[in-house]
Amino acid sequence: MKKIIHLSDLHVGHEDCGENFSALVDNITFLKQPAENYIIVITGDIVDNANRAEQREEALNTVNRLKQNGYRVLVLPGNHDYGTGSMGSAEYVDVFKEKFYGTADFTYPKLDIIDEIAFMGLDTTAEELHWSDRFLSEGQLGEGQLLRLEQMLLDAEVVSRKRVVYLHHHPFDFNLGMQLRDSHRLKSIIEYKIDMLLFGHLHRNPVTAGKIFHGAWGIVRCYNAGSSTHKNGHTGFQRVIDLSESDPRMDYDGNFI
Repeated sequence: MKKIIHLSDLHVGHEDCGENFSALVDNITFLKQPAENYIIVITGDIVDNANRAEQREEALNTVNRLKQNGYRVLVLPGNHDYGTGSMGSAEYVDVFKEKFYGTADFTYPKLDIIDEIAFMGLDTTAEELHWSDRFLSEGQLGEGQLLRLEQMLLDAEVVSRKRVVYLHHHPFDFNLGMQLRDSHRLKSIIEYKIDMLLFGHLHRNPVTAGKIFHGAWGIVRCYNAGSSTHKNGHTGFQRVIDLSESDPRMDYDGNFI
């Protein structure tokens, strides 16, 4: 079974985060070979400010270096990928899809079945791009996306595999202005039904940044990566995960930077 490298909150464009991401990629490509044995999952905030086209291009070029070296890379947007983090624009929803997926013609959840693993990626930000109910850096999945996820988990191809859900907003944190607003609805859908939950978003709070939440919602593995590029010195991880191992204590921080 392929191993998973979990990254999040790269914030390319902020101070030295772009350089850190580039160094991280250099070390992954040197240390983790053969590349086809790994899947890299990036759970959002790839750039620091989506209004800056040069940040999007730098981030895309660095992600493409991983792909060119043979790694399978799965990415999702965070709130910074649609704007500044607290102020976003719906125009960037399709921009992100076209840049990182090559097409805007699909809806989330994004399903990727790779050998024995089914990856289901959620967009926690698009539903918050409405001035009527937006509040700071909160996230929301929306009932349509949640219903599609519920149906996806019943699909025979998904049921027969290890099931990984990945998203940007931290589902277990309820800090005002940062929370995933419909996390309780998400819980009702995935509780005891998936093998791993990956996310980021929280990296400023020393209590929750990079914290492990194994067993929450009946899910054996639950990881917050924090900021993998250590934005502003915040705690962050680049975890290497092997789902063929039943014990998550076999997972480790790759310390690629």
